[in-house]
Amino acid sequence: MSFEWHKESHLQWNSMSDRWQQNSEEMWERGSRKTILPLFTKHVDATGGAILDAGCGDGYGTWKLALLGFKVTGVDLSDEMIKKASSRTKEGLALQFMQADVIQLPFEDEKFAGILTINCLEWIEDPLQGLLELKRVLIPGGVACIGILGPTAAPRQHSFQRLYGKNVICNGMMPWEFARLAEENGFQIIDQEGVYKRGVSDRTVGALSLELRQALSFMWLFVLRKD
Repeated sequence: MSFEWHKESHLQWNSMSDRWQQNSEEMWERGSRKTILPLFTKHVDATGGAILDAGCGDGYGTWKLALLGFKVTGVDLSDEMIKKASSRTKEGLALQFMQADVIQLPFEDEKFAGILTINCLEWIEDPLQGLLELKRVLIPGGVACIGILGPTAAPRQHSFQRLYGKNVICNGMMPWEFARLAEENGFQIIDQEGVYKRGVSDRTVGALSLELRQALSFMWLFVLRKD
């Protein structure tokens, strides 16, 4: 049977949905994702228009944005993730979820003022196609916050079996590669910062070049503006 990346990704993320939900609060409140929304909201205002959370998982971060007054739509390839995310919808919150593929989003051009995409583009077969689809639905001058796994990130182990010629659903894209991809395809980097494992302090990375800071990162966060 031939390998179908899209189908296999759907199956694997469905199987990981319970474990993901168990960890999502810790990630967003105290862990690797705690600095994402402060960075995003520094550049995007709740009154500026609708927000897309692409690859929203169980919707914890999407829900937190809605609590801050944003009108947010979360999409994910996994229907199990979307089932879990949909339980977060409450009266009074401008929040909705739907199953969708980031390489073929069910939205018209230039619908969103801002996009949040965290550790999503590495998990699709064609990251450039995903980036261009995000660009399509973003308004001119709109802002996208995109998180890319850094070299020290444990989830990179999901791509290891490619070295044995096996099929995997994780692209080992480096932060510097994504930066170049974004700049060559209609985005300007307006802000960026690293997320590091415990043991790496601000003092450790403060004097290092951008390249070396990225090399130590667990995740690198880019804030992009559409040209």
